[in-house]
Amino acid sequence: MILGNLRLQLGHFQLDSGEFALPLQGVTVLFGRSGSGKSTLLRAISGLDKQTEGQLRVNGEVWQNGKHSLPTPERHIGFVFQDAALFPHMSVKQNLQYGLKRLPKAERMAAEADFNAIVMRVGIADKLDRGVNFLSGGERQRVAIARALLMRPQLLCMDEPLSALDWRSKSELLHLIEEVVAEYRIPMLYITHAPAEVERLADRVVFMKDGRIDTIETLQEALARPDSPLFDDQGAVSVLQGQPLPSEEGLHPIRLGADTLWLSEGMDTQREQVRARILARDVSISLSEPQDLSIINHLQCTILELLPSGEQRLLVRLQMQDGQKLFAEVTRRSAERLQLTAGRTVHALIKAVALTE
Repeated sequence: MILGNLRLQLGHFQLDSGEFALPLQGVTVLFGRSGSGKSTLLRAISGLDKQTEGQLRVNGEVWQNGKHSLPTPERHIGFVFQDAALFPHMSVKQNLQYGLKRLPKAERMAAEADFNAIVMRVGIADKLDRGVNFLSGGERQRVAIARALLMRPQLLCMDEPLSALDWRSKSELLHLIEEVVAEYRIPMLYITHAPAEVERLADRVVFMKDGRIDTIETLQEALARPDSPLFDDQGAVSVLQGQPLPSEEGLHPIRLGADTLWLSEGMDTQREQVRARILARDVSISLSEPQDLSIINHLQCTILELLPSGEQRLLVRLQMQDGQKLFAEVTRRSAERLQLTAGRTVHALIKAVALTE
Protein backbone atom coordinates (compact mmCIF):
# COMPACT_ATOMS: atom_id res chain seq x y z
CA MET A 1 0.00 0.00 0.00
CA ILE A 2 1.14 3.54 -0.80
CA LEU A 3 0.06 5.96 1.94
CA GLY A 4 0.88 9.63 1.54
CA ASN A 5 0.22 13.31 1.91
CA LEU A 6 2.73 15.30 -0.14
CA ARG A 7 3.47 18.98 -0.71
CA LEU A 8 5.78 20.58 -3.25
CA GLN A 9 6.16 24.19 -4.34
CA LEU A 10 7.52 24.71 -7.87
CA GLY A 11 7.52 28.40 -8.81
CA HIS A 12 3.90 29.55 -8.84
CA PHE A 13 2.56 25.99 -8.81
CA GLN A 14 1.81 24.18 -5.56
CA LEU A 15 1.20 20.48 -5.12
CA ASP A 16 -0.85 19.71 -2.01
CA SER A 17 -2.09 16.19 -2.60
CA GLY A 18 -4.12 15.68 0.54
CA GLU A 19 -4.09 12.25 2.17
CA PHE A 20 -4.21 9.33 -0.24
CA ALA A 21 -4.01 5.55 -0.16
CA LEU A 22 -3.21 3.47 -3.25
CA PRO A 23 -2.98 -0.34 -3.46
CA LEU A 24 0.50 -1.40 -4.55
CA GLN A 25 -0.80 -3.63 -7.31
CA GLY A 26 -2.06 -3.31 -10.85
CA VAL A 27 -2.07 -0.03 -12.78
CA THR A 28 -2.92 3.27 -11.14
CA VAL A 29 -3.41 6.08 -13.68
CA LEU A 30 -2.93 9.73 -12.75
CA PHE A 31 -5.39 11.64 -14.92
CA GLY A 32 -6.21 15.33 -15.32
CA ARG A 33 -5.80 18.38 -17.50
CA SER A 34 -2.39 19.77 -18.33
CA GLY A 35 -1.10 21.61 -15.28
CA SER A 36 -3.22 19.63 -12.81
CA GLY A 37 -0.12 18.26 -11.04
CA LYS A 38 0.12 14.70 -12.38
CA SER A 39 3.85 14.76 -13.17
CA THR A 40 4.62 16.79 -10.04
CA LEU A 41 2.93 14.18 -7.85
CA LEU A 42 4.81 11.38 -9.61
CA ARG A 43 8.12 13.17 -9.09
CA ALA A 44 7.24 13.74 -5.43
CA ILE A 45 6.44 10.05 -4.94
CA SER A 46 9.67 9.01 -6.69
CA GLY A 47 11.85 11.47 -4.73
CA LEU A 48 13.09 13.30 -7.82
CA ASP A 49 12.31 16.72 -6.31
CA LYS A 50 14.31 17.35 -3.13
CA GLN A 51 11.96 20.13 -2.05
CA THR A 52 9.12 17.65 -1.44
CA GLU A 53 7.64 17.67 2.05
CA GLY A 54 4.98 15.61 3.81
CA GLN A 55 4.48 11.93 4.52
CA LEU A 56 4.91 8.87 2.31
CA ARG A 57 5.02 5.19 3.26
CA VAL A 58 5.29 2.35 0.73
CA ASN A 59 4.71 -1.19 1.99
CA GLY A 60 5.42 0.06 5.49
CA GLU A 61 8.76 1.67 4.54
CA VAL A 62 9.11 5.41 5.15
CA TRP A 63 9.97 7.22 1.90
CA GLN A 64 9.16 10.74 3.10
CA ASN A 65 8.87 12.13 6.61
CA GLY A 66 8.60 15.90 6.69
CA LYS A 67 11.65 17.15 4.82
CA HIS A 68 13.54 13.89 5.29
CA SER A 69 13.47 11.88 2.06
CA LEU A 70 14.69 8.40 1.13
CA PRO A 71 17.05 8.78 -1.87
CA THR A 72 15.47 7.86 -5.20
CA PRO A 73 17.85 4.92 -5.94
CA GLU A 74 16.82 3.30 -2.65
CA ARG A 75 13.13 3.41 -3.63
CA HIS A 76 13.64 0.77 -6.35
CA ILE A 77 11.58 2.56 -8.98
CA GLY A 78 11.77 2.04 -12.74
CA PHE A 79 11.08 5.10 -14.92
CA VAL A 80 9.80 5.61 -18.45
CA PHE A 81 9.54 9.28 -19.40
CA GLN A 82 7.85 11.01 -22.32
CA ASP A 83 11.18 11.61 -24.09
CA ALA A 84 12.72 8.22 -23.11
CA ALA A 85 15.66 10.09 -21.42
CA LEU A 86 18.40 8.02 -23.08
CA PHE A 87 22.07 9.00 -23.36
CA PRO A 88 22.45 10.16 -26.99
CA HIS A 89 26.16 9.35 -27.25
CA MET A 90 25.66 5.71 -26.22
CA SER A 91 24.38 2.65 -28.04
CA VAL A 92 21.24 0.84 -26.95
CA LYS A 93 23.28 -1.78 -25.10
CA GLN A 94 25.41 0.85 -23.36
CA ASN A 95 22.28 2.69 -22.19
CA LEU A 96 20.94 -0.53 -20.69
CA GLN A 97 24.24 -1.47 -19.06
CA TYR A 98 24.68 2.00 -17.55
CA GLY A 99 21.62 1.44 -15.39
CA LEU A 100 22.78 -2.02 -14.33
CA LYS A 101 26.03 -0.63 -12.93
CA ARG A 102 24.06 1.30 -10.32
CA LEU A 103 22.45 -1.83 -8.84
CA PRO A 104 23.84 -3.67 -5.80
CA LYS A 105 25.97 -6.66 -6.81
CA ALA A 106 23.36 -9.37 -6.10
CA GLU A 107 20.62 -7.49 -7.94
CA ARG A 108 22.96 -6.65 -10.81
CA MET A 109 23.83 -10.32 -11.32
CA ALA A 110 20.14 -11.24 -11.36
CA ALA A 111 19.35 -8.43 -13.81
CA GLU A 112 22.22 -9.46 -16.10
CA ALA A 113 20.78 -12.98 -16.12
CA ASP A 114 17.45 -11.49 -17.27
CA PHE A 115 19.06 -9.24 -19.89
CA ASN A 116 18.52 -11.36 -23.00
CA ALA A 117 14.96 -12.32 -22.05
CA ILE A 118 13.95 -8.71 -21.44
CA VAL A 119 15.45 -7.25 -24.63
CA MET A 120 13.77 -10.05 -26.59
CA ARG A 121 10.49 -9.41 -24.80
CA VAL A 122 10.36 -5.71 -25.64
CA GLY A 123 11.58 -6.24 -29.22
CA ILE A 124 15.00 -4.59 -29.26
CA ALA A 125 17.36 -7.60 -29.40
CA ASP A 126 18.40 -6.68 -32.96
CA LYS A 127 19.12 -3.05 -32.05
CA LEU A 128 21.60 -3.40 -29.19
CA ASP A 129 24.56 -2.05 -31.18
CA ARG A 130 22.64 0.81 -32.75
CA GLY A 131 23.11 4.39 -31.56
CA VAL A 132 19.95 5.68 -29.89
CA ASN A 133 19.92 8.73 -32.20
CA PHE A 134 19.16 6.34 -35.04
CA LEU A 135 16.05 4.90 -33.37
CA SER A 136 12.43 5.89 -34.00
CA GLY A 137 10.38 7.33 -31.16
CA GLY A 138 8.68 4.01 -30.54
CA GLU A 139 12.01 2.15 -30.52
CA ARG A 140 13.44 4.62 -28.02
CA GLN A 141 10.52 3.98 -25.69
CA ARG A 142 11.07 0.23 -26.01
CA VAL A 143 14.64 0.79 -24.84
CA ALA A 144 13.35 2.89 -21.93
CA ILE A 145 10.92 0.11 -20.94
CA ALA A 146 13.69 -2.49 -21.09
CA ARG A 147 15.95 -0.28 -18.98
CA ALA A 148 13.20 0.15 -16.38
CA LEU A 149 12.53 -3.61 -16.20
CA LEU A 150 16.24 -4.40 -15.86
CA MET A 151 16.35 -2.28 -12.71
CA ARG A 152 14.13 -4.94 -11.08
CA PRO A 153 11.81 -2.26 -9.66
CA GLN A 154 9.16 -2.70 -7.01
CA LEU A 155 7.27 0.18 -8.67
CA LEU A 156 7.19 1.15 -12.36
CA CYS A 157 6.46 4.79 -13.22
CA MET A 158 5.50 5.96 -16.72
CA ASP A 159 4.97 9.65 -17.49
CA GLU A 160 2.99 10.02 -20.75
CA PRO A 161 5.18 7.49 -22.59
CA LEU A 162 3.00 7.53 -25.74
CA SER A 163 2.27 11.24 -26.13
CA ALA A 164 5.09 12.00 -28.62
CA LEU A 165 4.42 8.99 -30.88
CA ASP A 166 2.46 8.58 -34.11
CA TRP A 167 -0.78 6.57 -34.00
CA ARG A 168 0.78 3.29 -35.17
CA SER A 169 3.62 3.46 -32.64
CA LYS A 170 1.12 4.36 -29.92
CA SER A 171 -0.95 1.29 -30.72
CA GLU A 172 2.09 -1.00 -30.70
CA LEU A 173 3.53 0.44 -27.48
CA LEU A 174 0.17 0.38 -25.71
CA HIS A 175 -0.10 -3.32 -26.53
CA LEU A 176 3.46 -3.89 -25.26
CA ILE A 177 2.69 -2.08 -21.99
CA GLU A 178 -0.40 -4.26 -21.52
CA GLU A 179 1.79 -7.34 -22.00
CA VAL A 180 4.42 -6.04 -19.56
CA VAL A 181 1.72 -5.43 -16.94
CA ALA A 182 0.28 -8.93 -17.41
CA GLU A 183 3.62 -10.75 -17.52
CA TYR A 184 5.78 -8.99 -14.93
CA ARG A 185 3.00 -7.97 -12.50
CA ILE A 186 4.93 -4.91 -11.31
CA PRO A 187 2.72 -2.21 -9.74
CA MET A 188 2.58 0.79 -12.07
CA LEU A 189 1.89 4.50 -11.77
CA TYR A 190 0.99 5.78 -15.23
CA ILE A 191 0.34 9.36 -16.35
CA THR A 192 -1.78 10.19 -19.37
CA HIS A 193 -4.35 12.70 -20.59
CA ALA A 194 -5.75 10.23 -23.14
CA PRO A 195 -8.97 8.48 -21.98
CA ALA A 196 -8.40 5.52 -24.33
CA GLU A 197 -5.13 4.72 -22.53
CA VAL A 198 -6.89 4.86 -19.17
CA GLU A 199 -9.61 2.51 -20.39
CA ARG A 200 -7.07 0.03 -21.77
CA LEU A 201 -4.70 -0.03 -18.77
CA ALA A 202 -6.16 1.28 -15.52
CA ASP A 203 -7.32 -0.67 -12.52
CA ARG A 204 -7.93 2.60 -10.70
CA VAL A 205 -7.78 6.30 -11.59
CA VAL A 206 -6.44 9.23 -9.55
CA PHE A 207 -8.25 12.32 -10.81
CA MET A 208 -6.19 15.46 -10.21
CA LYS A 209 -7.21 19.11 -10.28
CA ASP A 210 -5.27 22.27 -9.38
CA GLY A 211 -2.46 20.43 -7.63
CA ARG A 212 -4.71 18.22 -5.50
CA ILE A 213 -6.10 14.72 -5.70
CA ASP A 214 -9.78 15.19 -6.43
CA THR A 215 -10.98 11.57 -6.25
CA ILE A 216 -9.57 8.04 -6.46
CA GLU A 217 -11.88 5.58 -8.19
CA THR A 218 -11.71 2.13 -9.72
CA LEU A 219 -11.98 2.18 -13.50
CA GLN A 220 -15.52 0.82 -13.34
CA GLU A 221 -16.52 3.51 -10.82
CA ALA A 222 -15.00 6.17 -13.05
CA LEU A 223 -16.95 4.91 -16.06
CA ALA A 224 -20.22 4.45 -14.18
CA ARG A 225 -21.12 8.14 -13.89
CA PRO A 226 -22.45 10.05 -16.91
CA ASP A 227 -20.23 13.09 -16.15
CA SER A 228 -17.02 11.06 -16.03
CA PRO A 229 -13.89 13.09 -16.93
CA LEU A 230 -12.89 10.10 -19.06
CA PHE A 231 -15.68 10.74 -21.55
CA ASP A 232 -14.45 12.88 -24.45
CA ASP A 233 -16.17 14.03 -27.65
CA GLN A 234 -17.04 10.40 -28.44
CA GLY A 235 -19.36 10.34 -25.46
CA ALA A 236 -19.90 7.72 -22.77
CA VAL A 237 -17.79 4.55 -22.87
CA SER A 238 -18.05 1.13 -21.24
CA VAL A 239 -15.18 -1.29 -20.69
CA LEU A 240 -16.08 -4.98 -20.42
CA GLN A 241 -13.60 -7.55 -19.16
CA GLY A 242 -13.71 -11.20 -20.15
CA GLN A 243 -11.81 -14.34 -21.06
CA PRO A 244 -10.51 -14.58 -24.63
CA LEU A 245 -11.53 -17.66 -26.61
CA PRO A 246 -10.11 -19.15 -29.84
CA SER A 247 -11.09 -17.32 -33.03
CA GLU A 248 -13.97 -18.59 -35.15
CA GLU A 249 -14.59 -17.66 -38.79
CA GLY A 250 -12.50 -14.51 -38.55
CA LEU A 251 -14.17 -13.27 -35.37
CA HIS A 252 -12.68 -13.16 -31.88
CA PRO A 253 -14.95 -14.14 -28.97
CA ILE A 254 -14.70 -13.07 -25.34
CA ARG A 255 -16.49 -15.01 -22.61
CA LEU A 256 -18.52 -12.76 -20.29
CA GLY A 257 -20.05 -15.15 -17.80
CA ALA A 258 -22.76 -17.01 -19.72
CA ASP A 259 -22.56 -14.53 -22.62
CA THR A 260 -20.14 -14.34 -25.53
CA LEU A 261 -19.05 -11.04 -27.04
CA TRP A 262 -17.73 -11.19 -30.62
CA LEU A 263 -14.99 -8.79 -31.79
CA SER A 264 -13.86 -8.17 -35.34
CA GLU A 265 -10.28 -7.39 -34.24
CA GLY A 266 -7.80 -9.90 -32.86
CA MET A 267 -6.54 -10.11 -29.29
CA ASP A 268 -3.92 -11.90 -27.21
CA THR A 269 -5.56 -15.23 -26.41
CA GLN A 270 -2.70 -16.12 -24.04
CA ARG A 271 -3.88 -13.55 -21.50
CA GLU A 272 -6.30 -14.51 -18.75
CA GLN A 273 -8.41 -11.36 -19.19
CA VAL A 274 -8.91 -8.88 -22.02
CA ARG A 275 -10.94 -5.69 -22.28
CA ALA A 276 -13.43 -4.51 -24.85
CA ARG A 277 -14.08 -0.76 -25.17
CA ILE A 278 -17.63 0.05 -26.29
CA LEU A 279 -19.02 3.49 -27.12
CA ALA A 280 -22.53 4.06 -25.79
CA ARG A 281 -23.58 5.45 -29.17
CA ASP A 282 -22.71 2.06 -30.73
CA VAL A 283 -25.15 0.19 -28.48
CA SER A 284 -28.81 -0.20 -29.52
CA ILE A 285 -31.65 -1.60 -27.44
CA SER A 286 -34.28 -4.17 -28.37
CA LEU A 287 -37.19 -5.36 -26.23
CA SER A 288 -36.77 -8.90 -27.59
CA GLU A 289 -33.92 -10.85 -29.12
CA PRO A 290 -33.95 -10.16 -32.87
CA GLN A 291 -33.83 -13.10 -35.27
CA ASP A 292 -33.16 -11.52 -38.66
CA LEU A 293 -30.37 -9.02 -38.05
CA SER A 294 -26.73 -8.72 -39.14
CA ILE A 295 -25.65 -7.60 -35.66
CA ILE A 296 -24.41 -10.74 -33.88
CA ASN A 297 -23.95 -9.41 -30.33
CA HIS A 298 -27.32 -9.67 -28.53
CA LEU A 299 -26.70 -9.40 -24.79
CA GLN A 300 -29.57 -9.74 -22.33
CA CYS A 301 -29.45 -6.92 -19.77
CA THR A 302 -31.51 -5.23 -17.09
CA ILE A 303 -32.04 -1.47 -17.15
CA LEU A 304 -30.62 0.13 -14.01
CA GLU A 305 -31.42 3.78 -14.76
CA LEU A 306 -31.99 6.34 -17.49
CA LEU A 307 -29.86 9.48 -17.34
CA PRO A 308 -30.14 12.75 -19.29
CA SER A 309 -27.46 13.17 -21.96
CA GLY A 310 -28.14 16.42 -23.77
CA GLU A 311 -31.48 17.87 -24.76
CA GLN A 312 -32.90 14.98 -26.79
CA ARG A 313 -30.86 11.97 -25.70
CA LEU A 314 -30.63 9.61 -22.74
CA LEU A 315 -27.93 7.30 -21.40
CA VAL A 316 -29.37 3.94 -20.47
CA ARG A 317 -27.26 2.22 -17.82
CA LEU A 318 -27.56 -1.53 -18.20
CA GLN A 319 -26.48 -4.46 -16.06
CA MET A 320 -25.38 -7.57 -17.92
CA GLN A 321 -25.98 -11.12 -16.72
CA ASP A 322 -22.45 -11.35 -15.26
CA GLY A 323 -22.94 -8.11 -13.31
CA GLN A 324 -20.86 -5.81 -15.53
CA LYS A 325 -22.31 -2.45 -16.51
CA LEU A 326 -22.92 -1.19 -20.05
CA PHE A 327 -24.07 2.21 -21.34
CA ALA A 328 -26.37 2.62 -24.34
CA GLU A 329 -27.32 5.99 -25.83
CA VAL A 330 -30.85 6.46 -27.20
CA THR A 331 -33.09 9.37 -28.10
CA ARG A 332 -35.83 10.39 -25.70
CA ARG A 333 -38.35 9.52 -28.38
CA SER A 334 -37.01 5.95 -28.63
CA ALA A 335 -37.05 5.58 -24.85
CA GLU A 336 -40.70 6.69 -24.75
CA ARG A 337 -41.71 4.52 -27.72
CA LEU A 338 -40.11 1.42 -26.18
CA GLN A 339 -41.33 2.39 -22.70
CA LEU A 340 -37.85 1.92 -21.24
CA THR A 341 -37.91 1.95 -17.44
CA ALA A 342 -35.60 0.83 -14.65
CA GLY A 343 -35.91 -2.89 -13.96
CA ARG A 344 -36.99 -3.85 -17.45
CA THR A 345 -35.20 -6.70 -19.26
CA VAL A 346 -33.92 -5.78 -22.72
CA HIS A 347 -31.29 -6.87 -25.24
CA ALA A 348 -28.23 -4.74 -25.98
CA LEU A 349 -27.22 -4.93 -29.64
CA ILE A 350 -23.57 -4.22 -30.48
CA LYS A 351 -21.88 -4.51 -33.85
CA ALA A 352 -18.69 -6.58 -33.77
CA VAL A 353 -16.93 -3.89 -35.83
CA ALA A 354 -17.84 -1.28 -33.19
CA LEU A 355 -15.71 -2.97 -30.54
CA THR A 356 -12.04 -2.29 -29.85
CA GLU A 357 -9.96 -4.57 -27.66
